[in-house]
Amino acid sequence: MEGKHVTLAFASSEPQGEGLQRNIKSHSERLNALDCLIASCTASQVRHVMRVIEPQFQRDFISLLPRELALHVLGFLEPRDLLRAAQTCNAWRVLAEDNILWRAKCREQGIDSLPQGIPTVSNTWKRAFMRLHAIELNWRSRRLRTPKSLKGHDDHVITCLQFAGNRIVSGSDDNTLKVWDATTGQCLRVLVGHTGGVWSSQMSGTTVISGSTDRTLRVWNAETGECTHVLYGHTSTVRCMHLHGDRVVSGSRDATLRLWNITTGACLGVFVGHVAAVRCVQFNGELIVSGAYDYMVKVWQPGREDCLHTLQGHTNRVYSLQFDGTHVVSGSLDTSIRVWDVETGECKHSLTGHQSLTSGMELRDNILVSGNADSTVKVWDITTGQCLQTLAGPFKHQSAVTCLQFNSKFVITSSDDGTVKLWDLKTGEFIRDLVCLKSGGSGGVVWRIRADQTKLVAAVGSRNGTEETQLLVLDFDAEEPPMSSPPESIEPSEPGPSGMAIEGPSQWEF
Repeated sequence: MEGKHVTLAFASSEPQGEGLQRNIKSHSERLNALDCLIASCTASQVRHVMRVIEPQFQRDFISLLPRELALHVLGFLEPRDLLRAAQTCNAWRVLAEDNILWRAKCREQGIDSLPQGIPTVSNTWKRAFMRLHAIELNWRSRRLRTPKSLKGHDDHVITCLQFAGNRIVSGSDDNTLKVWDATTGQCLRVLVGHTGGVWSSQMSGTTVISGSTDRTLRVWNAETGECTHVLYGHTSTVRCMHLHGDRVVSGSRDATLRLWNITTGACLGVFVGHVAAVRCVQFNGELIVSGAYDYMVKVWQPGREDCLHTLQGHTNRVYSLQFDGTHVVSGSLDTSIRVWDVETGECKHSLTGHQSLTSGMELRDNILVSGNADSTVKVWDITTGQCLQTLAGPFKHQSAVTCLQFNSKFVITSSDDGTVKLWDLKTGEFIRDLVCLKSGGSGGVVWRIRADQTKLVAAVGSRNGTEETQLLVLDFDAEEPPMSSPPESIEPSEPGPSGMAIEGPSQWEF
């Protein structure tokens, strides 16, 4: 208020605030009066004004809100900030540890169900989040625990591997399968009966199905070791199989497929149409998809003898398949991967970029991860045909990729170079080596891998006697988190260093 003099005097009989408000009526006059007043104050007087004013801006607005609205506001915080908020006051602690709030945080991370081992308490979902975050850090960067070494197939090749719950089943060209306890490493059963090498297997609960060069399938009870059925019919090696419910489809080098009921042992159908060995098969309960050395992919329906579609386009042997009920994905020695519409038989995309045989693939929610003999791994969007990531660079595998598995965060890959590597699915960045065999590069091989949330099982050995055949079991589980966790307990998920060598017959990392 330029050019005017503001009078701050008022009658002493009136309360000071009322006199000031009557003498200075407009908003701009009040602001100017405050400016003049503050300018005339000493430093100690200004500090007094600050002490009076500051509490007006420190009201606990969260505690004043209805509970549902307060939880909605806190839902925008990151987990680490929620832990900090819980340390502010008791009212905030109660809100910041709300079970529904932490369930939402779990779902943001793709966690839809509680893991085993979490007790049912008021903050169950917070405990689950903290534990699973710790497990992720164990995979990414924390020091690796010494793996359990499971030995039992002598110097033979482990050809197939199954892992579910606390049971591991390994099949070998020594004609046997072995059932192991994943926690103790103890061999629980040796499944003996095949007269040729075991080349394929499936497992569901306590039931194991195996296929062999002796041309048979066998159905086993893994708990008792009993062979409940021997399935005869194929005239050559049973090279592949896929189990769905109580039915299994087997593919053979005799160029046929057979559908079996594993409860009764009955053959439900024979599918003839390929003119060379069947190398891979997928079965979702309604349709069967097969890939063969005749360069063809065929779609079959149980109950019909003729095939629904013959998917032609590959110019060399088909080695790998994935089927999600809508899309068929086939990998071939012709270096391409093809995406097909199962209803029409149309080829939607031809995925190019690999330089050799695509030996293994995994498909989930339209994301495909492919492993190739050219030593690279690629991540694809099958709806667009776009290659999202190539897992390569200075830390890439040095030989053919033998096996892979992925989830929403990680890709795990194994190779003929004797390593198992961990990659970030979204960025494609190398995180670290999980297994590094001493003989890697000179004969040591990782044949197969299987993993769940807390464990990795790697079947390792060599083709020249440089590495002992064994299963390595690595544990990444985390202990139950404390009821009150500090913000620092949620560490940044940064890639860790590559794995370290350990004493013993092999080096490892996972």
